[in-house]
Amino acid sequence: MRVKSHWYRAGRDKSPQELAGAAAFNIWRIGQNALKNMRSAGFEIAVGAQYFAFLSEFLIFLVQLADRIAYRHLDEEGRAAFTTELANRVGDNLAENQAELMGGELREHKAAFIAQLNLRGDEYAQYDYQKGAENFSFVRSLGLFMQDVVDETDRQWVTDQIMAAEAPEAIATLEKAMSGFLELEPRRPSRSANSGCE
Repeated sequence: MRVKSHWYRAGRDKSPQELAGAAAFNIWRIGQNALKNMRSAGFEIAVGAQYFAFLSEFLIFLVQLADRIAYRHLDEEGRAAFTTELANRVGDNLAENQAELMGGELREHKAAFIAQLNLRGDEYAQYDYQKGAENFSFVRSLGLFMQDVVDETDRQWVTDQIMAAEAPEAIATLEKAMSGFLELEPRRPSRSANSGCE
């Protein structure tokens, strides 16, 4: 899948909040792509509560992943500001979609997401993450969490699907996107003079 990974105007220092905005956009797209892939692979994920339960778990995984990537490149204060802003932006996006499709209060949907993010954060914190490594325990955690999301007939297969396909693709995509907008790699010159992310 295509992600936005480069700023129109390169070379300018970006605030943690700007970086979080770019990451949140990509995380939303990656999460939706994973859900689409799971359905294409034959997993029954119904529109409604189950749809948002899957998306919430996957988005939380991606926020945890983005925080690990930020840890490698930002100082402690910058990382904290980045991750806080990222969690809020992803939570806002999820809450808006939930409220629109299922009703309910935006702030309640967001509060539920943030509470789950904090709970999962404690669990993911037990496992290391290294770029280019298999990260078995970190990825397996997502697969195990998804067992509580999918239908009973899919439970025995979901962890394998997550570990073999969805998580590796998501990791590669987010690593690439963040490497781009953290400007860790040179890029081809752009004709545009705008300052947004492309």
